Formats: sequence, structure tokens, C-alpha cells
Amino acid sequence: MTRLSIGDFATATGLTPKALRLYDEMGLVRPAAVEASNGYRWYEPTQVEGARLVAQLRLVGMPLARIQEVVGLQPEFRPAELRSWWRQVEADHVARRTRLALLVASTGEEQIMQIDQEIQPLVAARGGRGARELQLDVQHVGCRVHAIADGFGQDAGLPRAVADALAGVAEPVGTLDPVGFLDAVVARVAAAVAARDGAGTTLTLLLIGDDRAAIAHLGDSRAHLVREGSVERLTRDHSFVQALVDEGRLTPEEARVEDGRARITRALSGEQPAEADVTIVAVRPGDRFVLTTDGVHAVLPARELAELLTRPDDPESVAAAVEAAVRERGAPDNYGVVVIELP
Repeated sequence: MTRLSIGDFATATGLTPKALRLYDEMGLVRPAAVEASNGYRWYEPTQVEGARLVAQLRLVGMPLARIQEVVGLQPEFRPAELRSWWRQVEADHVARRTRLALLVASTGEEQIMQIDQEIQPLVAARGGRGARELQLDVQHVGCRVHAIADGFGQDAGLPRAVADALAGVAEPVGTLDPVGFLDAVVARVAAAVAARDGAGTTLTLLLIGDDRAAIAHLGDSRAHLVREGSVERLTRDHSFVQALVDEGRLTPEEARVEDGRARITRALSGEQPAEADVTIVAVRPGDRFVLTTDGVHAVLPARELAELLTRPDDPESVAAAVEAAVRERGAPDNYGVVVIELP
């Protein structure tokens, strides 16, 4: 039986050569032979099924030791082992949820936000269709409420529905519960999106108070805080792969070589729940908040994006520079950026 080169084996398994090298280092998929002179890897055709199984088990978050046990079983014995492992995962999840509810109840009162001062942030936004057929990104600019959304599907009316829902949000004033306020805005946009068949959107909202800011987030759009020349990312991507990395079930190296790393797990659509992550941060004079869709942060290398966001220019110049950099790289996707700077 003819052995397969790493390239041919990658094609047969649907994995990348980089992923196969990583799995070799982790002891999950060992090549049948390695040439001593150049380190070139060769695989047997009988290893294809096992390699595919390993990749799928890593993507559901199964630990390495358990994967080795499953792969070592006869095929007819694997279903029972997989069901048993997942039953334990679900039982562990219920136990953690109960403990977390007790922890939330014991940590004190919810944050209250004050919006009284006449703060007028400087704001700028840029966006474009890029190489896509439709423009589904939305940038919303207000006084205290700002947002960015990245639509998906083939509904050309989706961005207007999202923009109208955001435009109808009244600018808050006085004392308010930021979590309740943002949840209400998310629900408003969710209702508008639910009416669009087969379409959906990410959503990242920013609410600026007198001494703190709150961010509501679903999907893989992002919020950044620029302060004293450094950039801090305030949101976590809601993607299948990122969740496994956060839980320690997938390594960052595996995430970088996984083809499905951009598949999001939370968004606003008729088929997904509308609960958002909410983050509250203290604000200082001169803080700059930046909202981006993945047409920006997935196209520009992290270091280059950070250099653009920390430029000592006004928000309009920063937004224009980000747009120019995206377009220089061909703008393969819809893109959007909103820059908000406190006086």
C-alpha cells in the first residue's frame, strides 16, 4: 500500500499540514515514518479515518487523554464512550451553573451608571462593502450610545432594519442600570432581526457614562480601549474555536490552524438566543474606544491595527487610516470602524 505525503494526507483528511505537524507534536496523529535526512513525514492510508476523528474530537473539546482512549477503541465501541463523556460534560455544566448563581448572589449589588455631565465625545465612523456582493455592516453613532454590527445571510434589507432599530434608541440621562439598558437595546435589535428570514448579525454596543462605560457584545465584532498609548481588547469573540481556547480545551496553536475558527456561536437571528455579554469598565479623560467588525481586525495584523488605533490624531483621521489600511489589503469583506474619544 502506497504511503501518503503530508500534503496528500492533509487533502485526504481535510486537515492542514500545519495542523498535522501540531498533532504529531501532541502525540495524537503520528506519521508512519519520518525521513531522517529532511524530517519529511509519511502516512499510511489506514490512518485517514483516525486523523479525521481526532480533529473532530478536539473541536468538541475532548481532552487529549480521552481522545487517545476513544481512538484506541474498536469503531463499534466508540459511540457509547462518546455519549458517556458528553453526559458528564453536561452534568459538570449544571453543577457549575448552580455554583455561579450562588457566587453572583454573594458579590454585591449591580453596577449603577450616572449620565449627567455634558460630555460630548468626538466620534467618527467608516465602513464599506469590500469584495462582498452586499453591504451588511452597520455603524451607529450617537452621543452616549454607539454600536457596530456585522450582518450575515443574503437579506439586503438587514442593515436598514438594524440601523433603524438602533436609531430608535433614546439617549439615556440620569441614573440607570447599564445592564438592563443594554439588554433592552439588544432585545430591540433582536426583534428587528428576527423578522428577517435566514439573516442575522453580530452586535457590539457601547454606553458611555460619566465615570464608566458598559459594553454589550454578541459575535465576533470587537470593542477596544485605547489608553496611554496601549490597546486593550474589551470583548471575547463568540466563536466555536475561541470558546474552546478560553476553556483550555483547545490550544491557541490549534485555533490558528482550524478552518472553522471564524464560525460564530452567538449572534442575533431568529435561530439563536439574544443574551449578550456585558462588560463594565472605568473611564478616564482622553480614553478612546474603537469598535470594529472582522472585516477590519481579521484583515489587519494585530500589531498594525494597534499602531493605527494609538495614533495621536483625531477620530476622523484614525478611522480614515484604518479604512485605508483595509482597502490596501483588498478589503475582502464588509468592514466597519467606529472611533469614540472622550475629551
